[in-house]
Amino acid sequence: MTHLKIGIIGTGSMGAVLARHLTRLGHRVLMANGRGPESLKALADEVGATPVSVAEAALAGYVVILAIPTKAVPQLPPVLFSGLPDSVVVIDIGNYHPELRDGRIEAIERGMLDSQWVAQQIGHPVIKAFNNIFAQSLLEKGVPRGTRGRNALSVCGNASDAKAAVLRLVDDLGFDLVDGGTLDESWRQQPGTPAYCRDLDAASLRHALAEADRSRIVEYRIEQEARIRRSLQCSRGAPRLS
Repeated sequence: MTHLKIGIIGTGSMGAVLARHLTRLGHRVLMANGRGPESLKALADEVGATPVSVAEAALAGYVVILAIPTKAVPQLPPVLFSGLPDSVVVIDIGNYHPELRDGRIEAIERGMLDSQWVAQQIGHPVIKAFNNIFAQSLLEKGVPRGTRGRNALSVCGNASDAKAAVLRLVDDLGFDLVDGGTLDESWRQQPGTPAYCRDLDAASLRHALAEADRSRIVEYRIEQEARIRRSLQCSRGAPRLS
C-alpha cells in the first residue's frame, strides 16, 4: 500500500505489535493512550511511532485503529469520531469480555454485536479486524504472499472500500485475506467461536467462520472466558484480552 498516516488508540500488546509492524512497512504511526503522550515516549521510540494525544490519533488521516477495552469506548470524547469524513477507516480490534474485564453492557447482552455497539458509541462506521489473533501470532507469523500454509485473517464491515483497505493491510502484514462479510457477520470471529485465535490458513478459516452457530454466541464467550481464566491461573504467558 501507499504509505499512510495511521492513528492507534490503545497501547497494549496488540496496539504495540500493530505499531511495530506498520512502521516497519513505512507507514507513519501516531500512538495514543489515556495517560498522554509522555507516558508513551519509550514505547514509541522502540517501535518507531510518534506519541500523540487521543484527539491527534483520531485525526491522523486515512486509518484509525481502536485497540482499547470495550468498556473504555464510552470514555472517548463524544465528538472524537462523529465529525470524521466517511472515508476515514476506523478499525475495531476489540472483544467483549463481561466477566473478566468489561462488565455487562446491556445492549450487547440483549444481542447487539460488540462492533455494532462500538460504531454506535463513536458515531462512525467501523471495520472488525485483528480481534481473532493473539498478539504473539501477529508479531511472529506474518510471512510473504504465496508462502505455503500462510495464516489468514478475516475482516468484516459494511463499507466495501474501507474493508478493501483493511484487507490490503492484512496482506501487507503477512496474512492471507478472508472477507468475513458485513459487520452483522462479525459474530463469527468473536471469542470462543471456531475461527477465534486458531492460526488457520484461508480455506480452514473460511470453514471455521461458516461452522459458527449464532445461537451459541453467549456460550462461546463464556467458554472462552473460562479458558482465559484457567490460563491466567496456570501461566504468566496467558492469552491477551483484546
